[in-house]
Amino acid sequence: MTVDAHKETLGFQTEVKQLLHIMINSLYSNKEIFLRELISNASDAAEKLRFEAIANNKLYEDDPDIKIWVDFNKDKRTITINDNGIGMTREELIKNLGTIAKSGTRDFLNTLTGDKPGDSQLIGQFGVGFYSSFIVADKVEVISRKAGMPADSGTRWTSEGKGEYEIETVKKSKRGTEITLYLKAEEDEFLNSWHLRHVITKYSDHITLPVIMKKEKPVEASKDQKDDKIIEVPEEEVINRATALWTLPKQDITEDQYKELYKHIAHDFEDPLAWSLNKVEGKLEYISLLYLPTRAPFDLWHASRPKGLKLYVQRVFIMDDAEQFLPNYLRFVRGIIDSKDLPLNVSREILQGNKVIDTIRSAVIKRVLAMLEQLAKNEQDKYQTFWKEFGQVLKEGPAEDFANKEQIAKLLRFSSTHTDEAAQTISLEDYVSRLKDKQDKIYYVAADSFNAAKNSPHLEIFRKKGIEVLLLTDKVDEWLMAHLTEFEGKHLQSVAKGDLDLPDGLNDEAKKELDKQTTGEFKDFLDKIKKLLADNIKAVRLTNRLTNSPACIVADAHDMTPQMERIMRAAGQNVPVVKPILELNPEHVMIKKLQQEQNEARFNDWAWILFEQAVLAEGGQLADPAAFVKRFNNLLMELV
Repeated sequence: MTVDAHKETLGFQTEVKQLLHIMINSLYSNKEIFLRELISNASDAAEKLRFEAIANNKLYEDDPDIKIWVDFNKDKRTITINDNGIGMTREELIKNLGTIAKSGTRDFLNTLTGDKPGDSQLIGQFGVGFYSSFIVADKVEVISRKAGMPADSGTRWTSEGKGEYEIETVKKSKRGTEITLYLKAEEDEFLNSWHLRHVITKYSDHITLPVIMKKEKPVEASKDQKDDKIIEVPEEEVINRATALWTLPKQDITEDQYKELYKHIAHDFEDPLAWSLNKVEGKLEYISLLYLPTRAPFDLWHASRPKGLKLYVQRVFIMDDAEQFLPNYLRFVRGIIDSKDLPLNVSREILQGNKVIDTIRSAVIKRVLAMLEQLAKNEQDKYQTFWKEFGQVLKEGPAEDFANKEQIAKLLRFSSTHTDEAAQTISLEDYVSRLKDKQDKIYYVAADSFNAAKNSPHLEIFRKKGIEVLLLTDKVDEWLMAHLTEFEGKHLQSVAKGDLDLPDGLNDEAKKELDKQTTGEFKDFLDKIKKLLADNIKAVRLTNRLTNSPACIVADAHDMTPQMERIMRAAGQNVPVVKPILELNPEHVMIKKLQQEQNEARFNDWAWILFEQAVLAEGGQLADPAAFVKRFNNLLMELV
């Protein structure tokens, strides 16, 4: 409801209401993080001002020294975080504090369960930032003015976090943002100077600009004063190092400092899985600090999700999410690039096709892949944690990064018939180490689920012969195999495509027998089925790849598999229909019985059922399910 032209009461976006309620209850045991989040936001605002001021120095107004102040008032029970950064307009305050502009927010909220420890981790992935204020405060006031705007264009935002907020135009002489938290009755610990200093040092020592608090210094009274009181003289002191952490010698940086810098960069609540600091000197001079997150963000698969590294030039912040330093398959990596060879006025357009960027990008990719190699080699449990979260993203690599395809291939993990477990723990190097004599192929089968792959009829002969087969169940796997065609000289072969091709000597006699049967006793039988199913199959033939099943379908050697066809259609691609090959097991009792069937109607029903069952076993959908049920029921009725 509007009060006047400059003051109004507005409601929070529905998602903000939900997040506030869940967050306050889930994160209460870690409530001190509100200070970290607010100081981190203030730091971001300062960095944005520095960047904008490169082109417009007047934005500094008469106050070029950028700082963050933290203060408290025991009588009013308030904590204030003040910065002289870029500031916000009225519209930006409404957008930033009244709504959540992240894609997939509703889907994220639907994943929350009410279990506080579990929800705490999920909320950490989302990044709550400013809203963490309401963990300790029952009222929050924000006063902000955009740099370069007149003093009377300030805006006050006030809320008790209960569904609405009040916003009004006010005067603010200094640019930047001042946030005042009116603490809840039980939050006395944050009105203690020592405790506040401890929290700031713990969480914000890495912030690159000074975080300042007033200190109370007792001074003796002057001689002309009549009483003997102590005068309290306020002075300022810097609480944090206020130094770009990545510029320090490695031995001077603690593990906790690395972790807190990551949380600031990534707006993540969890510690990173691993990190690497690298300083390059010579023809190019730059520093890279790269992190592997422990958990995937909720919006990892959203195309609009910001990704990339923070870019600094000579320690001056330039931009967030500089995408040019990383390929898309490494979009999970967070970190910092600090270059001495780029101009301060560099833009996203200048970054495109820049030779300096190309050189740094190539080095960063190799650094990330080396980090993953070390993790896989020396800390396998951690690597499995990484793989569970980001494995499907890394599988995009061979299609995107030809130059590093072999290195990426070594990092891939799969399920296989060696363990018959859903966990993807098998590397291609593991597989190659277990090759049969004269085996020159790496076999795999792709399916919609682990159980469908594990129980695929295409595996029957491979299990009988003791030949390992990779079980591919991720949607990206077929795309991966289209680009990763060999590894260490071994061709990757789908067991559901083309003729059965076992290692030398394992299939020769069986092939000769099949050829004999195909041109002999089964010839008329195969011709009859081919004529009956002509609209649905490319060919019908006998096979010895089956030991228990009567039939299966396979793709021709150069055709798209049914699995790939489904994936392409789901992605909106216009894919032509590819007819499969129907393969029959001549040793199976059903095939032998069908071969002898004289009743044409019963023969047709059985032939159709064999084909449709093979389609279902492969994970496909029937063109006419009702007809399949009718045929199946007719055959069942004969047994009654």
